[in-house]
Amino acid sequence: MHFDHEWNAGDMGCGELVLELGMKLKQYESGAVIKLTALDPGAREDIPAWCRMTGHTLIESEHPTYYIRRRQK
Repeated sequence: MHFDHEWNAGDMGCGELVLELGMKLKQYESGAVIKLTALDPGAREDIPAWCRMTGHTLIESEHPTYYIRRRQK
C-alpha cells in the first residue's frame, strides 16, 4: 500500500491518539495517505468510528496498522 506519511502511535490511548492524529492530518495535503500504527486494543473500533465522524477515509485496516486518506479541504 502506498502512503505519504507514517506515524507510530505505539500504545497511546485512543482519546489522545485521535487528538494527535487529527492535528497531524491538518498538516498534510488533501488526499494524503498516512500509515498509522496503533497498538491500543480500542483502536480497532475507535479509528474507524473517528474516520466516519471526521470525513477522513479509512482505506485499509488490520490491527495494529491503519491506512487513512485525509479528506478534501
